[in-house]
Amino acid sequence: MNVLFLTHNFPRSSGDAAGSFVLRLALALRAEDVHVHVVAPAAAGLPQQDEIEGIPVERFRYAPRRFEKLAYTGTMATDVASSWSARLALVGFLGADFLQAVRARRTVEPDVIHAHWWFPSGVVGTWLGGLSHVPLLTTMHGTDVRLARTVGVARPLFRHVIQHSAAVTTVSKWLGEEVQKLNSSAHPIVAPMPVATNLFAPKGEREKGRLLFVGRLNNQKGLEHLIHAFADMKNASALDVVGDGPARDTLQALAAELGVSGRIRWHGQLKQTELAAFYQKASALVVPSAKEGLGMVAIEALLCETPVVAFDSGGLRDIVQHDRTGVMVPPGDRKALASAVDGVFANEARARDLGKAGRLYALATFAPESAARKYADIYRQLAKGKPA
Repeated sequence: MNVLFLTHNFPRSSGDAAGSFVLRLALALRAEDVHVHVVAPAAAGLPQQDEIEGIPVERFRYAPRRFEKLAYTGTMATDVASSWSARLALVGFLGADFLQAVRARRTVEPDVIHAHWWFPSGVVGTWLGGLSHVPLLTTMHGTDVRLARTVGVARPLFRHVIQHSAAVTTVSKWLGEEVQKLNSSAHPIVAPMPVATNLFAPKGEREKGRLLFVGRLNNQKGLEHLIHAFADMKNASALDVVGDGPARDTLQALAAELGVSGRIRWHGQLKQTELAAFYQKASALVVPSAKEGLGMVAIEALLCETPVVAFDSGGLRDIVQHDRTGVMVPPGDRKALASAVDGVFANEARARDLGKAGRLYALATFAPESAARKYADIYRQLAKGKPA
């Protein structure tokens, strides 16, 4: 079976964090005799015809190089909202994506088109599916649902994608509920993306009192809450921040204002192969984000037997089972967050139990084999013209 992936976010090289879970799904599907071909946007220094770990990738140009900044940044929606040049680039993006997808469809002859994120790939997928009469599967990952929820002009397009998709999947139960709130006719299937079980595993000694945050530095990821809580913690000695984003300067200023900047290390964006050592060294990962689509970093931490403390919000509820695989606190409650981390650090035996239970749960629920099997079953039903 051949499947054509449409995505605006895909690794630019082996080990790149951008869209790494999409690549992992493509790789795991080989065991199900599903052959994936990817259409993704161009980036500086990348060939038009590429291959990453054996997965063929076609990349499309959509603007002059200095304006090709929509993909791989995590800020497409805000850039388009605030810049006319970005809006013009988006028009070029949609057109070039469609033309490249048409060419790929002729070469690959896919049985199913799989669009990752309803915008922009889902929109392009509806055009391609209508032209070629190939069933379209659209997967919602979180940021795209947030776009439909917060930007009114996006909702007609969102409904269009729902109506023209043969099936819709979401990566968490909460995200599926959000999709149904936006469109009651949608009946999404919960099908998480796979994690790198071969990369993330426990190893070595942990540094007592060391906290870890992994994520984009923006308001939604909630590092501001963690920095405030960190200033009040009694048992946390250091905080590693892995990630980058538009709020970095503001967050560093906040850390200085609260007198904790000397205990925070800012590492910037890292490759996945570099991340494992941080999970293995940390005594806990904190995920202070709101309305997370799923929370892949929490799964990666659990695979390393690292306890997770998180806000009780969004797709994190599919990962962190309170007092079993981690600790959940009310969203935005900084005092509760500080208390929860101090509690985990004060009881090493409990922390070890949370980590071990978390790894078993993560392996059973988010292994690549499980994800690939579920998606392959959906593809086969759609290829037969049956509902998934």
